Amino acid sequence: MQRAHHESSSAPASLVQTIARKIKADPGGVFSPVDFVGPGNRAAVDQALSRMTSKGELVRIGRGFYSKPRSHPLLGDLVPDAYAIARALAGKGKLRLQPSGAYAANLLGLSEQVPMKLSFLTDGVSRTVRLAGQEITLKHTTPRNMAATGRISGLVIQALRYWKQNNVNPELLGKLKRHLKPRDRAILLTDAPLAPAWIGRIMRQIATERD
Repeated sequence: MQRAHHESSSAPASLVQTIARKIKADPGGVFSPVDFVGPGNRAAVDQALSRMTSKGELVRIGRGFYSKPRSHPLLGDLVPDAYAIARALAGKGKLRLQPSGAYAANLLGLSEQVPMKLSFLTDGVSRTVRLAGQEITLKHTTPRNMAATGRISGLVIQALRYWKQNNVNPELLGKLKRHLKPRDRAILLTDAPLAPAWIGRIMRQIATERD
């Protein structure tokens, strides 16, 4: 009985060490309790996260989300990267998220302005969340629109949707091609059938033309 009590009381400390190792491996990441339920039960995980937050080892950026405190000598405290927040949202709800709108265009270098509100398509429910001062909109969409999620083609499709067909010109396509790596072209060619017809034509053009 005494040994069982000793093992139980030592578990939270070992769990803190496990969490700390995972956070150290991804210092810019955003985490939620579900990321750590493997090495411990939910109550123990919540206790460990609370302990680490009170010690300043973690900062709570929203309900159920944590990150490692980071600072810059000139900029001061740094907030987590928006994409890290989105990945945490996806992991917590076992969702797929596809950047869309102005955010997709920005990620591909087609727009220099970082949007104040980030937009993602999802196979989950539509909702708007605010974490670390960042507003993120999740919009439920069809399986077809999520077919290229996680690949460069998904980002290209959504960025071109944002710009609209009439606004796509050689200068814009030049920016897009400069952003793409050689291996991305094969992916665009494979995924062209998943895009609207006019975007599919552009994807094939980019994939097959020589520089």
